Amino acid sequence: MNFKLNIITASLLLASAPVLSANFAVSQANTTQVDQQNYQCKRCEVNSGYRGNVSVAAGYIESDDVHAANAFGTDQDGFVATANADVQYQNSEGYQAKLKTHQLGYENSFAQMSAGKPGLFTVDADYQLITTYQSGDAQSNLYYDQGTLVGSTQPYNFELSQQREKIALQAEMQHDMYQGYVQFETEDKSGYTSSSVMNPSPVNTGLVVDSTTDSFTAGAILNGANWLTELSYFASQYDNDSQDLSFTYLDDVYAAAPDNEAHQISLSGQYQLDSTVMSGRFIVGRMIQDDDLISMSGNPIQNWDGEVDTTDATLKVSSMLSNRLRVGGSFDYSNRENNSSVFEFQQYTFNDLNDTFKENIATDIERATYKLNAKYRISQDYRLQAGYDREEIDRSYSAREETHDDTLWGRLSIRAVDNFIIDIKAEHSNRDGSAYQTDELTSSEENALMRKYYLANRTRNNLELNINHTPLSWLGVDISAHYAKDDYDDTVIGLTESEDYGVNLNLNATVSKHINVYGFASQQWINSAQAGSQSNSAADWYTDIEDEFINIGTGIHYGGLLQNKLTLGADYLFSNSNSDTYITSTGTSPYGDYYSYNHSVNMYANYNLSNEMALKLTYRYERYYDTDDAQMSLDETTSFITLGELNHNYSAHQVMLNFSYLL
Repeated sequence: MNFKLNIITASLLLASAPVLSANFAVSQANTTQVDQQNYQCKRCEVNSGYRGNVSVAAGYIESDDVHAANAFGTDQDGFVATANADVQYQNSEGYQAKLKTHQLGYENSFAQMSAGKPGLFTVDADYQLITTYQSGDAQSNLYYDQGTLVGSTQPYNFELSQQREKIALQAEMQHDMYQGYVQFETEDKSGYTSSSVMNPSPVNTGLVVDSTTDSFTAGAILNGANWLTELSYFASQYDNDSQDLSFTYLDDVYAAAPDNEAHQISLSGQYQLDSTVMSGRFIVGRMIQDDDLISMSGNPIQNWDGEVDTTDATLKVSSMLSNRLRVGGSFDYSNRENNSSVFEFQQYTFNDLNDTFKENIATDIERATYKLNAKYRISQDYRLQAGYDREEIDRSYSAREETHDDTLWGRLSIRAVDNFIIDIKAEHSNRDGSAYQTDELTSSEENALMRKYYLANRTRNNLELNINHTPLSWLGVDISAHYAKDDYDDTVIGLTESEDYGVNLNLNATVSKHINVYGFASQQWINSAQAGSQSNSAADWYTDIEDEFINIGTGIHYGGLLQNKLTLGADYLFSNSNSDTYITSTGTSPYGDYYSYNHSVNMYANYNLSNEMALKLTYRYERYYDTDDAQMSLDETTSFITLGELNHNYSAHQVMLNFSYLL
């Protein structure tokens, strides 16, 4: 079988893989020497049969903007219907089956099924449909004709949306010390996304999305009284059915993402020795891309041999040295070795097109992370944590090949004040590295004073505060705040400063047996400063960006009405985001606003017809508005082609009546 996967996707899958941990739960205890006849429960009964609920809902949606489907789950207008279920079955021998569905019939829905016997085997099947909507009013003067973008005198409208359809099958078997599993997942992605090509001026177009990703995982687990080990294999294949694009008068203006594949073998383990726990993981992999490449010269490179070998390793140790002190440490290593073929490609220079050729650069990246931490219980009311982290990165053919980040952090937990839980965390980090090498190989088109933010020297200070307070038995208050500042003091051209700070407040009140009220509010500010140069020398213009985000919500749940048959509830959410950019050169002027807000209301009434049946009436309202000054209609400019104004300004309503039956 030929497995392929996008190289970046495979890296993310590797980074997000779960850390293996042993199961020391009571259910895993060794009871072979216990005479269970003396401890049998004489009054326990197996809960066999069906339980759960099923429901059907029908209603009406009124909306004039497809963007509302992100909130309502479907882009259907007018009459809609859906079905939901959460059902479990168990027989007297312990075999179980489960079914859970959500909004079947909508463009955002899922279904999950499983069957088996705990401790013996399980079989799972999942289906998920995820659709995101950007705009239903995109416009273009270009249409597709067998891989060619053809101009049109009249613009046509199309929908910018993407849909992902996932199907997954998994089987797992257990027997004493052994456990094995196998999983297959396929995802089809389709729709349109906004993109740009050069003509040679910029041309915005709706890019066709049509791809399939298949993945396969198999593994075996062996465990003992105080140890656990796992061996697994992962493979994935990415197939892109969208085409390379050309204009009628210019070939190969866009190269579609090529098909590719990835393979990984992983060995993990964990061992507990008294109060010390040690775990480790070692992974080797290879990512392969062997499709043809298009080039500016018009002569494609056939079967380009793209190959990246990956190695990842993790080692963690944690030990309880006393009943007050726990220490731990970890080491993470990651290496990406690019063994891809190297060819000479005709290149655009910074000013115009000449006849020079350059080779593609096969870059490698190596990363090592060291962490040490300690947790000390000063007393029952005070606990202190502290740690030191260091990350070392080596990038080949980079303007700065080596960087290292050093971080010191500490956290103090206070329980000394009645009804208060206070946590304070402080962090200081610093980045430094090797000398900059600004040459033709690394950055021939950049200012020699340019410092990319992820390579530049940086000092970061971060402070977090969390307070949990219960002033009354029926009232809970949570407050959190954070402040972080990054200084790039050595940067002349590039990002020079950024800060991120905010505050959150949450209230929850159980007013009575039947009334619960909640509320929350949060605000965040992100500010950054950047310096640039038009003369390719010293800084001669500056940019200040100020972003602000606000979220406010409240709700009430009122039950026990009409002899405990009626429950009423309401939820309200307001969100607002605003971005201002100011450019200073000969003077200071705003760049153009981005602003959006959203009001969302959900009201419901649930009435129990009997112990098994209930009716629920729901009303949802969404008011959404955004504006982006950078967007222009097709007739506003001739310097480049846009997709029109994609801003939103709408009000949408949904009314649903739901009937549910309790099994």
